[in-house]
Amino acid sequence: MPSRDLSEHAAVRAYHQRSKHRFEGYAAGPETLDWDAQPAPFRHFEGAPAIRLPLLADVPAGNALHQALQRPFVTLDAAGAMVLPADLYGIGALLQLSLGVTAWKSLGPDRWAVRANPSSGNLHPTEAYLLVAGIEGLENGLYHYRPEDHVLELRARHAVEASTPRLAITLTSVIWREAWKYGERAFRYCQLDIGHAVGTLRYAAAVLGWRLQEQAQVGSATLARLAGVDRLEEFPAQRLPDTEREEAEILLAVGFSGAAPAPLAVTELRTLAQAARWYGVASCIDRHPLYRWPIIAEIAAATRREDAPVVSCKPPPLPSPAQPRAQIGAIAVAELLSNRRSAQRFDRSHSMSLACFAALLARLRPTHNLPWDVFDDSPRLALVLFVNRVEGLTPGLYLLPRTDALLTRLKPRLAKHLLFEPVPGVEGLLRLTEMEPVALRRISRSLHCHQDIAANACFALGMLAEFDETLQRQGPAAYRGLHREAGLIGQVLYLEAEAHGLRGTGIGCFFDDPVHELLGLQGDAWQSLYHFTVGLPVPDPRIESAPAYARRDTPEPTGGRHP
Repeated sequence: MPSRDLSEHAAVRAYHQRSKHRFEGYAAGPETLDWDAQPAPFRHFEGAPAIRLPLLADVPAGNALHQALQRPFVTLDAAGAMVLPADLYGIGALLQLSLGVTAWKSLGPDRWAVRANPSSGNLHPTEAYLLVAGIEGLENGLYHYRPEDHVLELRARHAVEASTPRLAITLTSVIWREAWKYGERAFRYCQLDIGHAVGTLRYAAAVLGWRLQEQAQVGSATLARLAGVDRLEEFPAQRLPDTEREEAEILLAVGFSGAAPAPLAVTELRTLAQAARWYGVASCIDRHPLYRWPIIAEIAAATRREDAPVVSCKPPPLPSPAQPRAQIGAIAVAELLSNRRSAQRFDRSHSMSLACFAALLARLRPTHNLPWDVFDDSPRLALVLFVNRVEGLTPGLYLLPRTDALLTRLKPRLAKHLLFEPVPGVEGLLRLTEMEPVALRRISRSLHCHQDIAANACFALGMLAEFDETLQRQGPAAYRGLHREAGLIGQVLYLEAEAHGLRGTGIGCFFDDPVHELLGLQGDAWQSLYHFTVGLPVPDPRIESAPAYARRDTPEPTGGRHP
């Protein structure tokens, strides 16, 4: 292994250890927060031409798109979906259902936006850029999506000819939005957010009958050039350059025929970027940052990928897709995607039915269909569950390995005294140990940074990644990929919980090594990267809600505290 790769591997491992929370102390973060000086949650480009996208509310009743939006969520991955045209209405629906604002919330003088894609602390580091060619109503070029008013900003014109519609989506991270609150652990959270955003885009694409596929052959430098985020003179900083920079993360190609899109050629993307005519200067994210976190720039550099050939390989065998869930009702897909929320509190007396629990876990087992088909990588995460209140199940620890291969590799690493008993009625679930309810709640609360939401949920879970072997086999860039897989799992949990009348909450704050010790895990072979809770939410009656785009012509606030 070249010395550069060795140093990058060392940087990944050093960062992961350094950014862990421990009982004796949390990962380094700011000592104080001034919510009135929060980084701007929305970015725009001054001087870039703007194109208003149609809203879902603008879709004429009865047409094909309107019918697709009313389709039951539970049938979204069934065969025979109508393929809708690549036009402004389709692109508007894709973005509003995946990255758009879904409501404005207020509590006293504070006002904040809720979006379709969840984010750690509702800080939303993810920005989206569209690579467009051959779509009526849009010039060929690169567009930045502005979710606060559902607008595309033309960042670059491309002098290309396209006989058929082409669309690709680049996601970037304004890492400072997360680092402002979470300090050194922020890079992890940005990668989880990318996984969530990829998930929202994949589900929204399915509504339209479109496919979405990661373009892993495109390296970080090429992607940064294509998105224009390496044009640092157009991202001016008032004080610290890191506050304004965007990290190029991932490129997703859209297939309009219902089949996977053809791979994008790296050389053609480079040519587009070099010949582009650019517009606009980025708005400021933070004029007065108080802290610096140099290790974030180091881990970002260590985990960037190089351009690579397109690798055509047969995917590993996976189970057939789960059947539609008629028992959970026929809520319309647009309604469910738009109403997804993160629970703030759970009803500690509510118990899930075993049928609901089994149906939800079945959706977490990867297949070659929605949404797992967006990534080419084999599944690398197994789930350990803290089951508090599921009818018919004894409280305790359970394991959902997700695939037989993961179970084969994980089981020898876990403590020998664990039971590994199959659970009747829940395919693939193994009971590890039974616990007294009070003891389980105490452990759940303690391991999740002493948060009641973990103890009061029907169940919590941790996502165990095959860490060391994945990094050795795929290189340091796989560190991002592991977190993105975790974020995608979290997005499935969010939507499936909503479909069952429940609610989920992603938890990035947990004590890493104590989780491993509970399971008997040693070393870096397996690491817990993300946790999640599901239960019956208890709404806060003090919080008021307003429609997302009721006043699109009126500029919305660009800051403000959120609970």
